[in-house]
Amino acid sequence: MDLVALIDRIGEAPTAALFGLITGLIFGIAAQRSRFCLRAATVEFARGALGDKVAVWLLTFSTAVVWVQAAQLLGLMESADARMMAVPGSWSGAIVGGLMFGAGMVMARGCSGRLLVLAATGNLRSVVSGLIFAVVAQMTLSGVLSPVRDNIATLWITEGGRNVDLLAAAGVPQAAGLVLGLMTAVLALILSRRNRISLSRLFFASGVGFAVAVGWVLTYALSQVAFDPVQIESATFTGPSANMLMFFLEPNAVLEFDIGLVPGVFIGAFLAAAVSGELKFQGFEGPTTMRRAMIGAALMGFGGMLAGGCAIGAGVTGGSIFVGTAWAALTAMWAGGMATAWLLEGQKQPIAA
Repeated sequence: MDLVALIDRIGEAPTAALFGLITGLIFGIAAQRSRFCLRAATVEFARGALGDKVAVWLLTFSTAVVWVQAAQLLGLMESADARMMAVPGSWSGAIVGGLMFGAGMVMARGCSGRLLVLAATGNLRSVVSGLIFAVVAQMTLSGVLSPVRDNIATLWITEGGRNVDLLAAAGVPQAAGLVLGLMTAVLALILSRRNRISLSRLFFASGVGFAVAVGWVLTYALSQVAFDPVQIESATFTGPSANMLMFFLEPNAVLEFDIGLVPGVFIGAFLAAAVSGELKFQGFEGPTTMRRAMIGAALMGFGGMLAGGCAIGAGVTGGSIFVGTAWAALTAMWAGGMATAWLLEGQKQPIAA
């Protein structure tokens, strides 16, 4: 069945939700099996190591860049039409929000995407932290915290009414993005071999990056044939978590990509954990861990919304199309995560989530 026929049969909004579900399923399965986690990578790097966590993160990031840039060169998507590129970005929001998100993900022992994956495997700590994250994200988007977000975000915004395309700003051809992705992938594979990472884990790590490309391509294809304007987007968890929360609270909520993405990740991670025998109930180790995780989740909710995306949304999805503020946010997340890891080092902060 072609795309037009699918839209005629189920409608544009359900098709967008279906595409979100497909993207989420791929992401959830791949993230659970690869144990992909920016938080784990920053803690490992802060300890002066280039171990398996850093290698997996680099492979995921580079795979996303390679797939997305290749898709663009083939005409399967156009990054200039993506919402995060077509609207003004906030440098101040990316920096401040990125630092807050980085600190929060270390305190909560997982970024927002990782918390969703862990929640699907029975981790009750992640369930609680994820709910706090979603509530604070919604408060930051349109609630009592939105004026604070606006004040910080408007301190320094991009010029020209659009975000910054780093490739265009550097004056390099579009193919340079693909070359950079391939070079990063080579580095990731070298580190992976040094750390003796299994081929299956490498496959699933690259699958996380592939899921990002799938989201971009599917929503772009939908935008080309839909009657109503369609947002070109891919995997991210700050806005979708808030939207998913309101979907169950608003009487007239509508289906969209986000509404399919979040349950898709949950279902995918649950199925992957069930097949591998990794479903297991886990809780907080004590009150200190609980307080730290709750504070971290709140920091991520506000920071992710301020930064324009989470560790996945800005760090991988936005990074894969070279959005200027997304790269700034990713850099700030690494900095905030490493600084927090150093501060908590004396308390034996674990690497594994």
